[in-house]
Amino acid sequence: MDLNHFDGLLQWEALQLWIETSDVPGSGAVMAVEQLTGGSQNNIFKLTRADGTLSVLRRPPRHLRAKSNDTMLREARVLSALRGSGVPHPEFFDVCAELDVIGTTFYVMGAIDGFTPMGTLPGQYATDSHWQRRFGEELVEGAAKLGAVDYVRAGLADFGKAEQWVERQAPRWRAHLESYSQLAGYGKPDIPNVDRVGDWLTANQPSSCTIGIIHGDYQFANVMFAHDAPRLAAMVDWELSTLGDPLLDLAWMMQAWSEPGDPEGKPSQVPWIQGQATRAELVAHYGAVSGRDMSDYPWYFTLACYRLGIILEGTHARAIAGQAPKEFGDLLHAYTLWLFAMANQWITRH
Repeated sequence: MDLNHFDGLLQWEALQLWIETSDVPGSGAVMAVEQLTGGSQNNIFKLTRADGTLSVLRRPPRHLRAKSNDTMLREARVLSALRGSGVPHPEFFDVCAELDVIGTTFYVMGAIDGFTPMGTLPGQYATDSHWQRRFGEELVEGAAKLGAVDYVRAGLADFGKAEQWVERQAPRWRAHLESYSQLAGYGKPDIPNVDRVGDWLTANQPSSCTIGIIHGDYQFANVMFAHDAPRLAAMVDWELSTLGDPLLDLAWMMQAWSEPGDPEGKPSQVPWIQGQATRAELVAHYGAVSGRDMSDYPWYFTLACYRLGIILEGTHARAIAGQAPKEFGDLLHAYTLWLFAMANQWITRH
């Protein structure tokens, strides 16, 4: 194997030694490596050992951020905690926090036989409307399974801040948006209804919530479906996982839906979305499989639009300051405007 392959992201001599003494299954040295696509920042590699056993190594980006190594440890922790839970996820094998192996923290997990449903659909998914409809239903059922995990029993009681979770949401993200004013040239956000939506969230917050593990970025780009049946094979990319009300994961995935009457300006994320169950049908399905009272769901959907819109606006602000490509910043700003139009429409109706 070429030790210089992948431009230094993997240090083979030290990595081979670590694998030999780790809990990574299989025997013999790693004989083949393939860098996988997916994950907007982190690097993912499929490893094949001498006996043919497959696994996947995940490491931070080349240029580390302040908490890149800590994020790897958090991902490894939640995957380990989910073992035996019934939540579709990659099996956790081992984690390495010793920086002298490849220069960063990394972990190794099981390989998933599946695909991410973005773009052209494979096999029967491309032609069978029942299989396509199962995308939404499987996503709902996966979110409900994750939300049902007893996070205290799973050893994740300190995985996030559970106290006053609802009360902290609107002020937190409002402050996040206000912080962009520190970037050169940005000034104040040019987002219609931004104050109305934030004020509505504060005035209409639920009187109570249910705390559980949330994925944090539950969407088509971060799941894999099985090839042989319309089944959710795994939730992946756990870098934003924390504690919160699992209804936020449901609301997050519902932003991807496109329905008649939605505000103009948002292209469908996937070409078959128009044939899916409606938002209302999927919300009702979540209530049925989870046993949750869904009467507060409008607040969570509005929060999801507010939160994602503010996150995306950060790239627009950095683009204005010359820290990101202008075209990308403009694209995400347009999506932010749609999200706030959607939130404004939602609170008007509810």
